[in-house]
Amino acid sequence: MLDIISYNVNGIRSAISKSFWEWLEQEKPDIVCLQETKALPSDVPILELEAMGYTHCWHSAEKKGYSGVATFSRKVPDQIVVGCGIDRYDREGRILRTDFGDWSLLNCYFPSGTTGEERQAFKMEFLDDFYQWVEVLKRERPNLVIVGDYNIAHREIDIHDPKGNKNSSGFLPDERAWLSKWFDSGFTDAFRYKNPELVEYSWWSFRAGARGNNKGWRIDYQSVTDNMKEKIADARQLTSVMHSDHCPVWMKIDL
Repeated sequence: MLDIISYNVNGIRSAISKSFWEWLEQEKPDIVCLQETKALPSDVPILELEAMGYTHCWHSAEKKGYSGVATFSRKVPDQIVVGCGIDRYDREGRILRTDFGDWSLLNCYFPSGTTGEERQAFKMEFLDDFYQWVEVLKRERPNLVIVGDYNIAHREIDIHDPKGNKNSSGFLPDERAWLSKWFDSGFTDAFRYKNPELVEYSWWSFRAGARGNNKGWRIDYQSVTDNMKEKIADARQLTSVMHSDHCPVWMKIDL
């Protein structure tokens, strides 16, 4: 069994200042996929991570203090592939692939559209391009685990105020339809597969006491190709863990 955690840390240096390393050492997951690292490896006290027994790989954005993903694992990957080969996404440090035997892990940070129409259009283009790219990759690597911040709440159960947010980026009809298409295309939502009716969120606004009142969104996912869904033992949001405006998303899977 493997424990896989996906976590948008909203700045790894900020998370470390809030005892992220101590939490990681206590939790001891087999694999940790971080999004929105906002750092280069040289900005981070890597020796402390390595002392915990983790190997690590990074895909940082060209723009300093922005975006970026990193994957920490106890086992050394057989192969590391940085980016998806589409320059405008790879410049933003959004996709990192690690291969372990016959399965591959994609650590992804999908764009947000909350800053305006231009970035919303960029987000929708990313979704279409990512879908096509994964369709091709699936033929080469049919056993895929795709984790990360998808920046979309799928269904009304996944958001605290669906009516009030029906025109909000992250819960727009086109975004939700894309996620339905995604889960109809051969992927299983690990959390929802194990917990069909459970209400748990993975992100809360910093505003208006949203987290304390649990006014959240579930926008972080662990997708598993359908041929591996029976291997999922459990999946939850670790809602009590607080280094970020997100919480870690956890899955136990027999790989």
